[in-house]
Amino acid sequence: MKAAGIVLIAALVAGCSAQPPAIATFPADAIADYQLGGAYPPPPGVTVVARDSTESPEPGLYSICYVNGFQTQPGDEWPDDLVLLDADGERVVDPNWPDENIIDISTAAKRAAALARLEPVIASCASKGFAAVEFDNLDSYTRSDAALAQSDAISFATALVSAAHARGLAAGQKNTGDLGTDGRDVVGFDFAVVEECARFEECSLYTDVYGDRVIDIEYVDDLPRAFAEICADAGTPATTILRDRGLQPASSAEYVFEHC
Repeated sequence: MKAAGIVLIAALVAGCSAQPPAIATFPADAIADYQLGGAYPPPPGVTVVARDSTESPEPGLYSICYVNGFQTQPGDEWPDDLVLLDADGERVVDPNWPDENIIDISTAAKRAAALARLEPVIASCASKGFAAVEFDNLDSYTRSDAALAQSDAISFATALVSAAHARGLAAGQKNTGDLGTDGRDVVGFDFAVVEECARFEECSLYTDVYGDRVIDIEYVDDLPRAFAEICADAGTPATTILRDRGLQPASSAEYVFEHC
């Protein structure tokens, strides 16, 4: 009995001492590269790289794993009961990306089932060695014809972030500035990745919440003014880059990369 008691106490102590994995802090004075169109060696000076979940992280750099958290990836077949259907029973798609279905996160049960589909992707990001993950299309509720509410997105984002944190991954909010401080304080996002906040004059929606932990990607085909002027603007996030719309690898003739 005495030996068994000692073993039991030791087991309880070991269980209590287990700590969740440490989450890598977003680096200060970051210079980012956004490589969703294909991985390539980052330009000199880059310290943060975002790549698709099917790629590998860049050794020695703070690497962010892209996951389409609220819409299906092209070619990834989801069952009808986990995607939004319209009144005619047709799948609801993103108008700008018609090969992506909007995931149905309207109920707790559907959110749990959707999370189960995405957890292996999150786990893969962690096992590959990524430091963080960004969950795209958080704003898909705005394309749902009111079938989804922002509260649904917040609930599902919270579950995704918890899954990422449990695996030691920081989690980035993607766009959706109207979340305000809820993205940080309710959902638990650690930083933000935004597109064209200078073009749409909304950078403060993110910097007011995340400070210097904001990556902004502007696109060369739709700049509101010269990129140098954007960089000189005090309201522009320090980690702002200029990319080609297709985010092509450096070997492509369409490739563009500059940073502030």
